[in-house]
Amino acid sequence: MKIDMLNYYLPAELIAQRPLSVRSDSRLLVFNRSPVRDSAYNGGIIDSRFSRLGDFLFPGDCLVLNNAKVLPARFFARRCSGGKLKGLFLAENAAGVWEVMLKGARRVKPGEKLYLMDKQKQNFCTVVVLERLNGGKCRLRVDAGSDADTILDEIGFPPLPPYIKRNDDPDIAAVDKLRYQTVYARKLGAVAAPTAGLHFTDQLIQQLKQAGICFAYLTLHVGEGTFKPIRTKNLEGHQMHQERFSIDEENAQIINAAKDKGSRIIAVGTTSARTLETITTGSQVQAAAGVTSLFIKPGYKFKIVDAMITNFHLPKSTLLALVAAFAGLENILVAYRYAIEQRYRFYSYGDAMLIT
Repeated sequence: MKIDMLNYYLPAELIAQRPLSVRSDSRLLVFNRSPVRDSAYNGGIIDSRFSRLGDFLFPGDCLVLNNAKVLPARFFARRCSGGKLKGLFLAENAAGVWEVMLKGARRVKPGEKLYLMDKQKQNFCTVVVLERLNGGKCRLRVDAGSDADTILDEIGFPPLPPYIKRNDDPDIAAVDKLRYQTVYARKLGAVAAPTAGLHFTDQLIQQLKQAGICFAYLTLHVGEGTFKPIRTKNLEGHQMHQERFSIDEENAQIINAAKDKGSRIIAVGTTSARTLETITTGSQVQAAAGVTSLFIKPGYKFKIVDAMITNFHLPKSTLLALVAAFAGLENILVAYRYAIEQRYRFYSYGDAMLIT
């Protein structure tokens, strides 16, 4: 499949730069994926609000949410010459040894000393470049005497995607730290948010539970690969990134019990969908932990997911490929054209879509 088939035009002003003041005030496009819709949309689309999600669910439906918690992984550094660098923390491979993405990595040299900057733009600690890796990555030795989580809490900013324009303003970062995180985030380690879940409030979750909706949780730590563009002409030539996941026995049983009763399994986000499809054998999910490189693209046959809540995704992305696999490419492009015409807000801080 040619990657150009996953393309569409989006006016720049529809890329949401700020979250709404109330999470659940986001708009919700409800899309029935069967049958294929034409340009008249003939009843396959309903405009609603996320706060009214329960209007489109049934008692016994099981929402599966990704409880990964986002690290404040974006940081700023300074060379001894005074040059500024932007970085993204990826992992602490050993005590005091970080793997990072570094913008301008080609300019730094192994053995060079850098300064990590705190939120007041002051020197926080020194680091030494151990080696340059492929793709703009570096290994650093951090001389701070604390683990990465502690240091990033002091110096880090929310790792917003590049289409959301931010500087190093700590006041704006404080808002993003709260809002670029789901209210049910628990397992620290992601460098990007599972954004379909950003629309939930504690109040809405309780309301849905009282209406008989089941909730199950898994963890998929969204990695930097989620931002990696597809550079091959054909989708099949793209190498999918790996991400760490886990689900315990209790939550696996919740999902399986709902499936056995004939209730719908509704993945909240592409990350939940990808994990569910990774851990499903037959029609049952298995408690497991590991890494997944599953690439879901048109032609894939879903095993467990019956419906999906998702945000609107970038053109030519693996995330758009996944929702196209679920709803049908023609369907998704029709829905996206409609959303653009109706001025929906797109991407991480944008509006949501329920695909049934």
